[in-house]
Amino acid sequence: MSPTPPWAAAVQGLWDRVTGGHRPLHLAALTTAATGSRAFEVRDEGAGVRVAATDGVSACVGIHRYLRDACGVRVTWDTALPLGPMDFSPIAPIRGRARVESFYYLNFCTFGYSTAWWDWPRWERELDWMALQGVTMPLNLVGHEATLALAYSRMGMTDDEIRSFLGGPAYLPWLYMGCLDSFAGPLPVGWIPRHLDLGRRILDRARAFGMTPVLPAFTGHVPRELAPAGARTREWQGMETRVVDPDDPLFRTLTAEIVTAQRELFGTDHLYAADPFIEMRPSDDHPAAVATAIVEGLWAADADAVWVLQSWPFSYQGDYWTPDRVKRFLDGIPAGAVVVLDLWAEAAPQAERLDGFFGRPWIWTGLLNFGGRSEPVADLESTARNLEAALAADRPPTGLGLSMEAIHINPVFYELIADRAWDPGPSDVDTWIRAFGQERYGVRDPAVADAWSALRASVLNGESRSIFPERFISVAVSRPEYTRTLAADSTLHDDVRAALFYEPKELLHACRALPDADRAFFCVAILVRVIDHRLSALVAESQRTGTVDPVAAQRFLDAFDDLDAVASTRPSTRLSTWVGDAERWAEDAAGRQVLVDNARRLVTVWNTVASRSLDDYSARIWGGLVGGYHRRRWELWLTYLPRALDPDGRPAAQEALDAELDRVTQAFITDGSAYRSDGADVRTTAALVLDRYGEEFSAIERAPR
Repeated sequence: MSPTPPWAAAVQGLWDRVTGGHRPLHLAALTTAATGSRAFEVRDEGAGVRVAATDGVSACVGIHRYLRDACGVRVTWDTALPLGPMDFSPIAPIRGRARVESFYYLNFCTFGYSTAWWDWPRWERELDWMALQGVTMPLNLVGHEATLALAYSRMGMTDDEIRSFLGGPAYLPWLYMGCLDSFAGPLPVGWIPRHLDLGRRILDRARAFGMTPVLPAFTGHVPRELAPAGARTREWQGMETRVVDPDDPLFRTLTAEIVTAQRELFGTDHLYAADPFIEMRPSDDHPAAVATAIVEGLWAADADAVWVLQSWPFSYQGDYWTPDRVKRFLDGIPAGAVVVLDLWAEAAPQAERLDGFFGRPWIWTGLLNFGGRSEPVADLESTARNLEAALAADRPPTGLGLSMEAIHINPVFYELIADRAWDPGPSDVDTWIRAFGQERYGVRDPAVADAWSALRASVLNGESRSIFPERFISVAVSRPEYTRTLAADSTLHDDVRAALFYEPKELLHACRALPDADRAFFCVAILVRVIDHRLSALVAESQRTGTVDPVAAQRFLDAFDDLDAVASTRPSTRLSTWVGDAERWAEDAAGRQVLVDNARRLVTVWNTVASRSLDDYSARIWGGLVGGYHRRRWELWLTYLPRALDPDGRPAAQEALDAELDRVTQAFITDGSAYRSDGADVRTTAALVLDRYGEEFSAIERAPR
């Protein structure tokens, strides 16, 4: 009898949580010597299922393939679990082989925009989803505050100084990237020990599956109390931080101290994420010196350390990061000591521009979602083409991955990428999505398959457009102002038209055939485009007549009410859910105030009310947020619109509007409890939207190809 695989208990636990354990599972080991790569084999043995695999994650991928092929069920982010009794159809053996060495998951920002308030049950579910999708390299930031607290306390900082430096919990990811510190805090009492425990549980489970987690490392950003005299400062979105010069021995000391503390608390898998620049131009004239300092500091504490580097700066500031500069930077990292993440590879791939990162191992990752924005747009066809082209390149990626800033939005995009990490893959996107749609609901229904095919041809078919969210963010969740809407050079009308890049009737057809939950989600796309076009028509008519039609103004606002109702049909898209999850971590009144402030601030103004650079970056179409915040702002815009129609009165109108908007924002952050939205019935609400807005939406002319 073959020995029990070391990952058997973890995989058995997943099987029981996902399926309810209604059928026996038998696990066995395969060797990579026999398969040539990570692989699995699943056999139906009548009374049970036998899964043989090279590792735990591959076994979980095999289980997921079995559930899809034998039961017609796919486990997505919002699948109700456990699945319960199922009809296990007899099937031929299923074999799969990984096309790449690794599969990366998560973005620093995800730990602010999505997972900030998660507890262990939510993380356990996500870890199961990760394993089923084939994730082998998950990023984990949970508990890193404990690492920093231990390291900095050893260097003389007090608990109060550390909690003040760390700031608000929702903003910790940006502190870890070196973008800010001491913002929206202090860190609540009790947060650190509870998240130390949570971080350990997450890592224990990930390692039990056979994953190799990536943990954060030092970037050069230093607390004021530890900064040397004359330390340099740098700025991000109006916030200033201090950085240690890479030639200062303190840089290597801090890097090593943090890794040492981290290993004591969490152990290590020798993978460390550090991004010393992100969206800030290097403060040093020689980025290679920073690279050398980071690697030497990592190696001082872990001789096997490998740096996992996001390529975001190379695309975000491509004018600075020329191929020559990138090469000099990467040349500062010894061979075998770095893996580069091509972070937005579906839209702005850097590997081709940078010659496959000049021979360094790299991972192709799909991003798509910025800030947790809710609009269901994607370009599945181009994503699949770009991914396959990368795999066929002279210097192909060693892995694939998902690097979204927020999760739970557009799962179809991410599962398309995950499925393509394994052979045999789908022949084309339409064939794949027709199966995806039916597996998502556990049905065999040609009408559902047709609906998802229509989605692929419409809102999920960007036709090679760069799906950067600013191009598609609706006015409904944008800060109102008069320059964009009324100025002679206003781009409002062109922007509104460009956002509808598909035939409206295709989306309407899909919405009418989809099951309830997804029908409501895609109804959001209908409503935001209607709101955009109603505003465009209102502005055009007001400018033509010099007056504001009260009926048109009310119709514009009425659509917000229906959008709020649609968003309220799902707990995951309600503001009350997000804020309530934050409140659960409070241990005292002061902590509750910080947590609720962070929860509301992040999804509205992001920064301070006075600093508008990130206003509505996390533009979420959520129940309670649309109706209680965004609608109120557009009401104020309508209040001052008659005055703003006169160019001479426009500056004063804008000044008055800005003052009122700032007041509303501050009031919402301070006491948003007045803006709660109860859950509406999904079926009734979606039917109302399709009936009330379908004809108007279908009459809108799509943008030119």
